[in-house]
Amino acid sequence: MTPPEPLHWATAEQLGRLYRTGECSPVEVVDGLLDRIDHLDSSLHAYVHVDVDGAREAAREAERELRSGNDRGPLHGVPVAVKDLCAIAGAPHRAGSPVRSDVIPDADATVVARLRAAGAVILGASSMTEGAYTMHHPSVTPPRNPWDSARWTGISSSGSGVATAAGLCVASLGSDTGGSIRFPSAACGLVGLKPTYGRVPLRGVALLGESLDHVGPMTRRVADAAMMLDAIAGHDPADPTSLDAPAPGALATLDDGVRGLRIGIDRRYATDDLDPTIVDPILACADVFGDAGAVLTDVTLPGIDEFVLPWLLICASEGAAAHRDLFPARRDEYGPALAALLDAGHALSDADVAEARAAGERLCTGLATAFDELDMLLCPTIGVPIPPALPDWSDQPALVRLTRFTLPFNLTGQPTISLPCGVAPDGMPLSLQLVGRRLDEAALCRAGQVFAQAGHWRDRHPRV
Repeated sequence: MTPPEPLHWATAEQLGRLYRTGECSPVEVVDGLLDRIDHLDSSLHAYVHVDVDGAREAAREAERELRSGNDRGPLHGVPVAVKDLCAIAGAPHRAGSPVRSDVIPDADATVVARLRAAGAVILGASSMTEGAYTMHHPSVTPPRNPWDSARWTGISSSGSGVATAAGLCVASLGSDTGGSIRFPSAACGLVGLKPTYGRVPLRGVALLGESLDHVGPMTRRVADAAMMLDAIAGHDPADPTSLDAPAPGALATLDDGVRGLRIGIDRRYATDDLDPTIVDPILACADVFGDAGAVLTDVTLPGIDEFVLPWLLICASEGAAAHRDLFPARRDEYGPALAALLDAGHALSDADVAEARAAGERLCTGLATAFDELDMLLCPTIGVPIPPALPDWSDQPALVRLTRFTLPFNLTGQPTISLPCGVAPDGMPLSLQLVGRRLDEAALCRAGQVFAQAGHWRDRHPRV
């Protein structure tokens, strides 16, 4: 196999082949990425911590193991970034907030430990919005979108999105409470996979909303997302949120296609009050799945726009619980967006929270009924053009259009995948989203692979 030129755009799948044929080595790739980080990250601000010595040692160890025949699998020697929400032993674990600047965990989060066990090389911790909510802390320089520095990077896994899109890592981990894997994936032209709730353990992850939080991969290719998911998924007996379910096996079935899969489209949901220059190309992409043998079905989703308020109340309540050791005692050290959410959480009564949970459960039940006849749903990832770097969060209609395709599926816990699907008239990436049945991430990856092979986004990279 001819090595990609330059190597920083290589995928995990490509690197695996190159390592095993001896055409390049983990040391060569990691050294190149560390040099690129040193050169570019002063302007992109994707990382809050780079473990130069640890990454180089891990690369040397991966090279020794691969040469000796000790092959840990497809991620062996692949350099990845980890969202600052996930604990890395011995490294600062700020979760985007200076109030946690003295938190130095002595153990890896389960997801980080599993990446290491798979042979991945941890480059460092990527930047994020404060506490995984809407805004970066005022003391933090936000990451810059490598497609257009004046545009939004997505929240809250902003650094993971920028690092992966800019070739400062091969793949990354993000987390998603209301869209935080899918937003930066859409804004930066990446594949973003939010697994089923509980599929990937949360132990060692700084929480925002315990019943809403998901950890998953952000990559440049669907195959890499499947590799990452297979490495990090699985039951953790020490994590009460973790599902005891068989491994997804997403990589093993990646090329099995979509023939016979039932893919639903709610055209009202996917088009109402949305810019046709965004929506029309996304809906046209449905033909790719139909041509590959999927059964396309028009559906009507009940109450889909009613998810926003229950989500917000549950997130506020669970956020207040997650920060109870620091907030409100150290409120002055928090940024305004997260502080306002936590204040709202403290102001909620038990009855308010119970009512929000009951409303959420009713909505989830209605949506589950719609999936009785579907294997997956196709819709946009976000319903507005990629906004300016500092969106106006007070524009409520725009906020609803932005979140209406993500928030519902944090409440339902269903797996989703965001896929780059072309370029908008303004030159920014377009994305579509597939929503699957619980625990059926493998089907989403198969559909994503079919779509990727249709060539709508192959080998597009920002000019950095």
